[in-house]
Amino acid sequence: MKHIGIDARLLFQTGVGTYLQNLLHIIANKNSSDFSFTIYCLPQDADFIKKELPTATIRTTTSRWHTMSEQSTFLSEIQKDSLDLMHFTYFGHPILYRAPFIATIHDITPLVFKTGLASTKNIFTYSIKHLAFALVLKNQLVHSRAVITPTTIVKEQLLQIYGESYRSKIYPIHEGVSYRLIGSEGKKPTIDTNYLLYVGNFYPHKNVLTLVRAFAKSKTSYSLVLAGPQGYFLDALLASCTDEEKKRLIIKDKPSLPELVGLYQHAKALIHPSRSEGFGLPLVEAMHFDLPIIASHIPVFQELLGTSYYSFDPYSISSIEKAINTFEQDKNKKVNVLRKDFSFLQMTERTMDLYKKYA
Repeated sequence: MKHIGIDARLLFQTGVGTYLQNLLHIIANKNSSDFSFTIYCLPQDADFIKKELPTATIRTTTSRWHTMSEQSTFLSEIQKDSLDLMHFTYFGHPILYRAPFIATIHDITPLVFKTGLASTKNIFTYSIKHLAFALVLKNQLVHSRAVITPTTIVKEQLLQIYGESYRSKIYPIHEGVSYRLIGSEGKKPTIDTNYLLYVGNFYPHKNVLTLVRAFAKSKTSYSLVLAGPQGYFLDALLASCTDEEKKRLIIKDKPSLPELVGLYQHAKALIHPSRSEGFGLPLVEAMHFDLPIIASHIPVFQELLGTSYYSFDPYSISSIEKAINTFEQDKNKKVNVLRKDFSFLQMTERTMDLYKKYA
C-alpha cells in the first residue's frame, strides 16, 4: 500500500478549492486498497475532510501558501510522514522538498500578467512576489515526478516558457462539474428581468470592467448579474464605473450553492470576458445547465468550447458589445454539449493512475 500525501490547504479557495473538494470526495468513493492517504489542511477545514474521507490521516497546519512558514514549518511537517508520494495541488509548495512528488499547475496567469494592478501590495512587494512565483513554478517542473495541468493550453504555455524537455512529464487532465453543484437544488433568484450571468472573481485579468463598459453600450434589454465575492477588487471595479454603466448591474455576493444553481437555471447566457485562464469552471457549469456562452476568444476557451459559442476580443469594448447584440438577435442559440472528458470522476481516476505510476 502506497502512502500518498495531498496538500488541501486551499480547500475553500475559489477554483482550486472546487478541484480539491471533488478530488477528495471521489477518492473516498473509490475506496482503493492501493493507497493510504494523509491530508494536510488548515485547522478549520479538518472536520469537512474527516467527513469526506474518514479513512484518511488528517494533519492540520497553520502554514499558509506563499509564506516563509510554508518553506520551513510545512516542509518539516510533511517530511515527518515518510510519504511515498506527495501531491502539491497548487504552485505554492516548499521548494526544498526532495522526496517524490507530483504537482498540479492550474494556470500561469500570475506569470504572464505581470502587473501590480493584480495585487493589493505595493509595487516593490509585488515584484518580489512575482519573482518568487517564477522560482517556485520552475522548481515544480524541475523536481516533480509529474505535473498535471487542466488543459493542453497550459501545458503548451509551460513548454513555451521553460522548454521542451518537460513535455513527457506534463499531463493535461480536464476538470468538470462539482458534485456539490450537481447535488444542490436551485433557489429561484429574485431578479425581475432577463439577465446575462458572470460567475467568478474580479481580479483585473478577469476583465469585468471592460465587460461592464461594453454591456452599457450594447442595445440589449438584459441586465448583467455579477456573481462573486465582494472586496477590494469589486470595490475598485465599481468605483471605476459611471452611474450610467452601473444602471443594469446586479451584484450577487458569494451566492450559496442553491442560489448559484438558481442563477444558472434562470440566466439567458453565461458571459465570461477573461483575458487569461487555466481552465474555466463556469463555462463547464454553464454547459451542464444547457446555457449558451458568450466568452473571450482565447486559446483555453477555444480548447473547451471549439466554435460553439459567441466569441469576442476581450481587449475590445466594441467586440464584446457586438457579441452581446449578436447573441440576443440569434433565433437559434448556440449551446455546447458537455463533453464526457469534462469530469471530476475521470480527473480523479487519471490522477490516481499517476499516484500508482510515480509513488
